[in-house]
Amino acid sequence: MTTHAPARPETAHPTFFHTVGQEHGLNALHDDSCTLLDFAKLNLNAADTYSGHSGERELLLVMLSGRATVQVGAHTFESVGGRASVFAGLPHSVYIPRHTEYRVTALTRLEAALPSAPSDLDTDPYEIRPAQVNTGTWGTLNFTRNFREILVQPNGLPASRLIVGETITPSGHWSTYPPHKHETEQGAEKAHEEMYYFRVSSPEGFGLTRHYSPERGYDQTYTVRDDTLLAIPHGYHTYTSAPGYQSYYLWFLAGDGRTQGAQIDPDTAWVQKTVGMV
Repeated sequence: MTTHAPARPETAHPTFFHTVGQEHGLNALHDDSCTLLDFAKLNLNAADTYSGHSGERELLLVMLSGRATVQVGAHTFESVGGRASVFAGLPHSVYIPRHTEYRVTALTRLEAALPSAPSDLDTDPYEIRPAQVNTGTWGTLNFTRNFREILVQPNGLPASRLIVGETITPSGHWSTYPPHKHETEQGAEKAHEEMYYFRVSSPEGFGLTRHYSPERGYDQTYTVRDDTLLAIPHGYHTYTSAPGYQSYYLWFLAGDGRTQGAQIDPDTAWVQKTVGMV
């Protein structure tokens, strides 16, 4: 049986672009545009602890930097994490199922991402080690980018809705190009909400992300800096990193199924067709 989270009240002007809080402890996202997806970021100093409960949602704790012991119900995962930053290694993650208490104990100063979605799946928690992450490149020329698939089909790891991965965009390159959307169940396109949580390799660095929907009448371009987030309940989207700076985004999706499918913007679809030629 497929269940849906209660719809959040619609607003006349939903907020798609956010700056994630920098406070110690849990920094929650206050998004008024997505129905299924949510996000929080955890900042802890060494020896600090944070305890929570998943409720009716599934979470994936993705260590951005630092190390922790993660207790989920009766299960304990030791020394989760270890990379100095998102640019310095592959992710180490812990899946937290619904109806579960969890505790994060920092072994060093740490940052962790907590994307989540409604769940109707009862399963044991598990960790996804860096060696289990599928890596590779998408695109070509100056829209080549490096992906890290953490929780995707068909890797055999159980989840109800969540699809999670990371992308590293080299200096001056484009990601999510050509622009695409995934908002309807039509042909190869599958309906998924998505969020991008961004990091930039230097404090003064930046990128640009465009989010637009001709059908819904919006077309916005935002300046991406460290700890910003784009919520994408619908619409085409693309991103570019400023020359001189690597950038990172954690991408996560949720819908009625976990099979991905997108529609390319027809105005730029011809670029995709040239990939095999260059």
